[in-house]
Amino acid sequence: MVAGNPLNDPDLATKIIDAIVSYIRDRTTRPLVKSARGLVFGLLATFGVFAIIILLAIVVSRALQSLLDVFVSRDAAVWLSYFIASAVFLFVGTILMRRRHVKE
Repeated sequence: MVAGNPLNDPDLATKIIDAIVSYIRDRTTRPLVKSARGLVFGLLATFGVFAIIILLAIVVSRALQSLLDVFVSRDAAVWLSYFIASAVFLFVGTILMRRRHVKE
């Protein structure tokens, strides 16, 4: 084997094609795969957070009903828990609506 002439290398065509494919993949496919993964994982995280918030609201509502059950009847405890939850949501919504615009 004579050293110094790269054109005598039998794997030269394979190496060149692999380099070209690797370059094209790095510029096109990898960014698309990263974007798709980010989108999918972001959607999964969003759905998970919404599910946790909904389940937390249910747990808090049931706990409030059980707590109010000690002091009033079951029907009154349910209605009072709904009124308390709506007051809390109204208060939080009012605060968020006030903060939606930046003061200049």
